[in-house]
Amino acid sequence: MKFVYSPQYEVDIGPHVFPTSKYRRIREELLRRGLAVEADFVEPRPATHEQLLAVHTGEYLEDLEKLRWTERTRYSELPLTRPIVHAYILAAGGSIEGARIALTEPAGLCVHLGGGFHHAFADRAEGFCYINDIAVAIRGMQKEGRIQRAMVVDCDLHQGNGTAHIFESDPSVFTLSIHQENNYPLKQRSDCDIGLEDYANDREYLDALKDAMLPAMERHQPDLLVYVAGADPYYDDQLGALRLTKEGLRERDTLVLGEASKHHIPTLVVLAGGYARKLSDTVDIHVGTCEVALALARTKKTNT
Repeated sequence: MKFVYSPQYEVDIGPHVFPTSKYRRIREELLRRGLAVEADFVEPRPATHEQLLAVHTGEYLEDLEKLRWTERTRYSELPLTRPIVHAYILAAGGSIEGARIALTEPAGLCVHLGGGFHHAFADRAEGFCYINDIAVAIRGMQKEGRIQRAMVVDCDLHQGNGTAHIFESDPSVFTLSIHQENNYPLKQRSDCDIGLEDYANDREYLDALKDAMLPAMERHQPDLLVYVAGADPYYDDQLGALRLTKEGLRERDTLVLGEASKHHIPTLVVLAGGYARKLSDTVDIHVGTCEVALALARTKKTNT
């Protein structure tokens, strides 16, 4: 199984709750634990302007290119510098590459160690997100004729509002978001929204996800699933009030990826958010997602 990663994902955003160093540390931990070797990592190319235009407006992309503070860029909650913009465009390319790998490799699975920037709208930035790599990857695969239908299972702590809005009137893309209801952002309408009460625990979370996801997957029958595997439902996350344990998050990963494998749906995993008080916890949760994916990929290889 392949991992998509670039060292250029780690950028200087100043003192901030978003640890961009986590991408490098996840890669290092995968190597340290013997879960991956150097050859397992694929370095992406930036998304092209044409690929970005399939999702984002020309005016907004011009703001990013010229590093302009406007109504379209000011809600990013990030600085606006050339390396930061490049990192987001590169991450969009990473999700495109990861989707291609998932659709062509025998494992039917790829983990992008970046991406998951689900708050970016077509015409503006929001919540640490400049480019919606999830939407760019789906539109890219549709344009290349590799897929017709896609499904997004968004398990970040926060609703995937940008993704929901981008695909709101598109029946070819089913969006499901399970999130803490009383939290950022201003909600948009996904095809299926599961807004959990504060302090929801492992069992409440997993039961709600299973009850909603399985019938949706059966009905929509996607050609590609994008799994947004946020680490921020964790009980010690600084930006949330859900109460999932690391064991519960692994069960979540096993549920989503296991059902996708059972239904023979190629799956791209993007890692999205994670703001635990200890960065090592965020890294450990993301590596846990990679471990679950690797185990499923090996099982599929053995069975074939």
